[in-house]
Amino acid sequence: MSKKLVIKVTAGADAPERCSQAFTVAAVAVASGVRVSLWLTGESAWFALPGKAAEFELPHSAPLPDLIESIRAGGQITLCTQCAVRRDIGEDDVLEGVRIAGAQVFVSEVMEDGVQALVY
Repeated sequence: MSKKLVIKVTAGADAPERCSQAFTVAAVAVASGVRVSLWLTGESAWFALPGKAAEFELPHSAPLPDLIESIRAGGQITLCTQCAVRRDIGEDDVLEGVRIAGAQVFVSEVMEDGVQALVY
């Protein structure tokens, strides 16, 4: 069985380097053939919305919209249910392919055999 990488990103524009690191690692993992599940929580929840990633800037880093597209093309992006509700984000608001799910799904993913979990 191939390994899976589950990444929870809690940072957004409030901690741009940590945020960028999470998306970069996820995109590189997808490009390397690793199964990736990226969870958007806290301030990163805003990046589930169309156009929000284009507002993110960090010198000497890959553009966030490009990283998100890479991850969506070969992995799964999930928006935390509670984080979505707190920000009044619904299923019709998010980028195509982004699912909204809660802690039960996160726990089931990280408890699978062969999973490595990272939190940024």
